[in-house]
Amino acid sequence: MKVKMISRNPDHYVRETKLQNHRMPRNFDPELHPMETAREYVRALNATKLERVFAKPFVGNLSGHRDGVACFGKHPKYLSTLATGAYDGEIRIWDLANRISVRNFVAHDGFVRGIVYSSNGDRFFTVGDDKTIKVWNNAVPDLGEEEEPVNTILSRTILTDISHHRNEQIYATCGEVCAIWDENRNDPLKTLKWGVDTLHSVAFNQVETSLLSCCASDRSIILYDQREAQPLRKIVLTMKSNKLAWNPMEAFNFTVANEDCNLYTFDTRQLRNPLKIHFDHVSAVTDVDYSPTGKEFVTGSYDKTIRIYNVHQSHSREIYHTKRMQHVVCIAWSLDNRYIFSGSDEMNIRMWKANASEKLGVIKPRERVAFNYQEKLKEKFAAHPQIKRIARHRQVPKHVLNAQRKMRAIKNKEKVKEANVRKHSKPGKVPFVSEKKKPVLREDV
Repeated sequence: MKVKMISRNPDHYVRETKLQNHRMPRNFDPELHPMETAREYVRALNATKLERVFAKPFVGNLSGHRDGVACFGKHPKYLSTLATGAYDGEIRIWDLANRISVRNFVAHDGFVRGIVYSSNGDRFFTVGDDKTIKVWNNAVPDLGEEEEPVNTILSRTILTDISHHRNEQIYATCGEVCAIWDENRNDPLKTLKWGVDTLHSVAFNQVETSLLSCCASDRSIILYDQREAQPLRKIVLTMKSNKLAWNPMEAFNFTVANEDCNLYTFDTRQLRNPLKIHFDHVSAVTDVDYSPTGKEFVTGSYDKTIRIYNVHQSHSREIYHTKRMQHVVCIAWSLDNRYIFSGSDEMNIRMWKANASEKLGVIKPRERVAFNYQEKLKEKFAAHPQIKRIARHRQVPKHVLNAQRKMRAIKNKEKVKEANVRKHSKPGKVPFVSEKKKPVLREDV
């Protein structure tokens, strides 16, 4: 007689070592799991609540400056090195891992206006109110040796900012004119001018490395190509732009921080209308810096807050503030995409997490899988009202809340007034103007 027996291969269910999890056979047929969506929704809701519970973005502060912090310089090779310049002309080099200052010296008379590292990180350049460009060695001097610059260049005009080429030994300064310099020469290779009083911010493009741009005191943004003898084009906005940052992943796009509390992202191929207007700040935006991924940027403002924006969204995804932090003057996003540095008027440099609820330290593989699963769930149910409300909610300082209400009331009154004027005018006399077209007054080529 033939007997039929159930046989199983042990390889399918026995674990190889005690460290492994037991293998669980699973049937993903949706008919066997009628409550799957409801379960996933509850998990997404809990994950969103836990994210807000664990949102503790402040990492620590670096104190040592005796005056307000004016500018940052990020080392291109070492994540743990940061250079900072202050209003009193002092430069400090920080070891971020240990949160200590490894070097400090007075480099300029008056403000330090800009710090930038060379492309290989061996030297860094500083500019100040004393009309000098100073070149410093990145290596710490030997014991007993004085801090002396490798080279000092006296400029004919004032200097307000500096930016270094990504690959070549070339840097640009701005002031009364935009000048292109070679590291090995004491005279500028080229001087570019477009009849403007003062240029106060300059930035090289990180992808199309020959392009650079400046923000000017006549409310304009000027684009240059270092291969050309003349500036390329210029746009004039309704208010002055304080800082400009190029997207490190998209060659055509840049974002400017403006005095009218907004930020504008432009495409160089179509400068007449900004791609996106970023709202939420209630005072002048002083600085902007992109994340290395090019998907987000961080801003600092005179309203004593730091905000993080998605490039494609008008409103910020995150706001950071502390009771003691005053006007934020400079901001930087670390090159590993994990930290943000802010410098403010009250002499402190603060370190923040780029993702407020991220766990610092070693993350085990099972934790990583759980975090990724939670992220996917939050993404899946992001449009659900309850989850959306919890994810968006932020505590903001009272002065910011009151200013937002005031700005909202002013905007609504302007809209009502415009509608009334249009209603009592001849048809077509008061045209509808898009919000995107309002900030740009004209484009010159």
